[in-house]
Amino acid sequence: MGRRIREVLGRPARAVVLAGPLLAGLAAACATAEGEEAAPQPKWYEEVSVNGMASVSWSYNFNRPDSGTNQYRVFDFGDDSIKVDVVDLVIQKAVSKPGEAGFRVDAAAGASIPRMTAASGLFRDPATGEAEDFDLQQAFVSWIAPVGNGLRLDAGKFFTIAGYEYVDRWDGTNDNATRSFQFGYAEPVTHTGLKASYAFSDAVSALVMVTNGWDVVKDNNSSKSLGAGLTLAPGPGVTFSLSYLYGPERQGDNTDNRGLFNVIATLKPTDTVTVGFNLDWGTEQGLAADGGTAGWWGTTGYLRLGVTPTFALAFRAEYFDDQDGVRTGTVQKLKELTLTPELKVSPHLVFRGDLRIDFSDGQVFEDSDGAFTKKQQPTFLLNALYTF
Repeated sequence: MGRRIREVLGRPARAVVLAGPLLAGLAAACATAEGEEAAPQPKWYEEVSVNGMASVSWSYNFNRPDSGTNQYRVFDFGDDSIKVDVVDLVIQKAVSKPGEAGFRVDAAAGASIPRMTAASGLFRDPATGEAEDFDLQQAFVSWIAPVGNGLRLDAGKFFTIAGYEYVDRWDGTNDNATRSFQFGYAEPVTHTGLKASYAFSDAVSALVMVTNGWDVVKDNNSSKSLGAGLTLAPGPGVTFSLSYLYGPERQGDNTDNRGLFNVIATLKPTDTVTVGFNLDWGTEQGLAADGGTAGWWGTTGYLRLGVTPTFALAFRAEYFDDQDGVRTGTVQKLKELTLTPELKVSPHLVFRGDLRIDFSDGQVFEDSDGAFTKKQQPTFLLNALYTF
């Protein structure tokens, strides 16, 4: 070894000069390799997140209905019963940049929510309409195509684009614990198909979709339904969303179309105040008493006040006109007023209590003898909601 060193040192200076850059390049290469080893690419499973939510509630109907059922309620249909509404597990690989691909699955089990959100052909029997206590509320794959700002494509089953309210889940809960008549009777819950969305700027975004229809996984006819949406954010704390759904929705019927126009407006004048508005106007061909087009419409106003960092009050006032009786089964005008105090006892646990009274211009609410003699339905609900 000493001899080799002496030979090198004894060579002309030119050789040493030529060797210098070579040695420096090798050193740099080694340093780069070491740096790459120190910061390896993440494994696929390290990019997948798992989150969830659990909801438990108890509802009391002051009419004391003999059947133990609250009329025209979406999830809180059971009277005087403590129920595990849902345990929701969300597994996803979120996407946010052009070129990224991912997926999302929302698996839900419980005594209230899954049996209402289940779509025909998947955990709901198309023939009987009966649903299970389990549902895949969403199951879709996503890809952001490298087009302009990024064209997002979602394929599979996903929640609807219409409506101010939505199904409570890990990354989104409503201000009120109960759902409005519009949520339950004017709008769909889910679609299965393809959705393409594009953000032109921070203030303007749009989407289009082709689906099997309203709340069906297996199409019930041979025609597809179309949807489109536009969202505008003209200023800080101000958002407007417009959406339209159109297509045949009845079993084996490819000609009679259902349409729904939905408008949502949200205003946040301060960090502690939120004002919301929801409008639905729907039609369906061939369902009116004379064989013509039936219609329904409704509007709801929302107000949320953050009283303290842990306590809030939410108000809701609604009017829903089922003018041909095709959505609720009865020609009627429904109204409701809801007050919801909310207490956040930890970053993950929230308690809510709905004080609600429903009104109808017909005798559609059940009394303690099992007869439908009531025009009002006052209820109280307690809800505990935990997210993780």
